[in-house]
Amino acid sequence: MPTPTVIAIDGPSASGKSSTAAAVAAQLDMIHVDTGALYRALTWLALERGLEDAAAIVDAADAGSLHLTPRDRRLIVVAGENEDDIEEGIRSERVTAGVSAVAAMPEIRSWVNRRLRVAVRASGGAVLDGRDIGTVVFPDAALKVFLTASAEARARRRLVQRGGAPEPEEVRLEAELLAARDRVDAARKEAPLRQGHDAILVDTTDMSFEAQVARIVELARDRGLPLG
Repeated sequence: MPTPTVIAIDGPSASGKSSTAAAVAAQLDMIHVDTGALYRALTWLALERGLEDAAAIVDAADAGSLHLTPRDRRLIVVAGENEDDIEEGIRSERVTAGVSAVAAMPEIRSWVNRRLRVAVRASGGAVLDGRDIGTVVFPDAALKVFLTASAEARARRRLVQRGGAPEPEEVRLEAELLAARDRVDAARKEAPLRQGHDAILVDTTDMSFEAQVARIVELARDRGLPLG
């Protein structure tokens, strides 16, 4: 079986990894995988069942046929024999509040990594975004990008996405929260957030969304990768 072409886009919270990866995948005619959706799905399942133990969460995921399936050039998380779309549920505020704790569990991360590798190999490759795709999940990825921006820039973009024009104080407070999350992610023992030695840094602090997508597409094409 040929080696799947994997483009890994890692970076801190609110760096725009998922939207950027989706746009890159569309331009390169590849499949996009939002890896955070799997952690959200496990968190959603844990909340639905009242589970706190990692082994119990994994067992429930296997019993409930929680897995990735291709739809519209994406790999999305579905549940059950009917492959029900659970996208709305995994994006809820309560899942957002609990996903960091669940994602920090080693057994949970191992389960997610196994599912990602199987799904991507079956698909022939993909553009994936996360925090440890290039360092842990696919260390042999054909292209590794570390997408980042200043905490202030990320805070402003996140607040704009929520609607309205944020005040400077709102941006400052949100930036503090993001910086704190960065420190936690970088200090954790299991798959810490870090730029891989062979990952290309793309700092988008002063870049438009279109420019950052174009930069990664250019990197992929310059390497002559076998794309979709």
